Amino acid sequence: EKSYGRLDLIFLLMIVIFAGSCFFLKLPVGIALLLSSVGGALAGGFGVPVKFMVEGTMSFLDTILVIACAMIFMKCIQYSGALDMLNRFFLRRFHNHKVILLLLLMLIIMFPGMITGSSTAAVISAGAIVCPILIAMGIPAEKAAAIIALGGMYGATAPPVNIAVMTIGGGVDIPYVGFGIPLLLLSVPLAIFSVLVLGLKDCKNMDYEQVKIQLQIRDDEKMSFVMLLPVFVLLALILLPSMLPNIVPSLSMTIVFMISALLCILTGKKFSVWAAIKEGVNSSLPVMGILMGVGMFIEIMTMTGVKGWLVVNCLALPDALIFVAIAVTIPLFGAISSLGAASVFGVPFLLALMSRDTIVVAAALASIASVGELMPPTALAGIFASKVAGLEQYTGVLKKCLPSALLIIAWSLLFIIFANPIASLLP
Repeated sequence: EKSYGRLDLIFLLMIVIFAGSCFFLKLPVGIALLLSSVGGALAGGFGVPVKFMVEGTMSFLDTILVIACAMIFMKCIQYSGALDMLNRFFLRRFHNHKVILLLLLMLIIMFPGMITGSSTAAVISAGAIVCPILIAMGIPAEKAAAIIALGGMYGATAPPVNIAVMTIGGGVDIPYVGFGIPLLLLSVPLAIFSVLVLGLKDCKNMDYEQVKIQLQIRDDEKMSFVMLLPVFVLLALILLPSMLPNIVPSLSMTIVFMISALLCILTGKKFSVWAAIKEGVNSSLPVMGILMGVGMFIEIMTMTGVKGWLVVNCLALPDALIFVAIAVTIPLFGAISSLGAASVFGVPFLLALMSRDTIVVAAALASIASVGELMPPTALAGIFASKVAGLEQYTGVLKKCLPSALLIIAWSLLFIIFANPIASLLP
């Protein structure tokens, strides 16, 4: 089929409707994507193609199911007391080793993002538990909020679940296989750098006796590591099928999360399973809505020819300008939605860079898209982290995050530029 309008104007109209719905009407991002999709279809002369729009919303059904099950697992782990126990153990065991303690706390912050692909999930679950510890260690609230926001972003970038990569891969039919090591290299070194730069100086003078009183930690308190069994089972079910393919069967991620969530009932504190399920699904609804909207948005872009127009224009850019465009457009568009930025710009940029290793490039584009989690006005990771730290203003937190955000962009661009040499070194 052929579009009955200028493709650049159709795309501009979709962006204007999208931005206006988010900024002025204050609508959820998923609804804004729906309205912009309808506007694009009408401008292209296709009316309101309900069939294609519904097909678009189902594009990321597998990812949506994974996110919902992962959030239920995170709520079960949280309610079982496992995360709180782990924090107390790390603080008691490593209070004299500040570097190790900060790195372990960063790992705890990242963990929910790693298994759900959502930085927001990391901030509101593990971040809410770790934040009081960081502040009690002597780290100012703004820096503590910055550590939590960045930790959520790094967790969402790290494997095993990266929704932005799945979104980009879904646009160009790349299976979600082989991204583990590139995503680790894009997230873990930067996570180490960020937490040490932001936290090490302030926590050097930590008074452990005061922290013990503040957080009600007893040295004679016994730690039941049976509570961590669901986490170990989760990691085993994810890693062992690739390591021992003939022995351990490969299960879908939804089943893996459900098995691990059920174990939480048997290994931790008693809690309301129904409340955990309800809160987990409720927490994942905004992300699921965005994914459905993104799928619809891409479907209409494809139908009207806007997606092809973007790809052609990206292919026409000289290499130097492509890198500049990637560094500027993806984070800026992330002010509306980081996943929207990954889908709208990640796909054409990946197609424009097909001479480079697609897995490394897609991973790096997803890493750059994560910076959108800090960009106002939405700034989901940053604003939620500010609220967790008890701050009314987000501006100070953004200033603390800015050096790390620029480093993420620079580090990811290096991966794109040297994608082929990096890929040749990977197993």
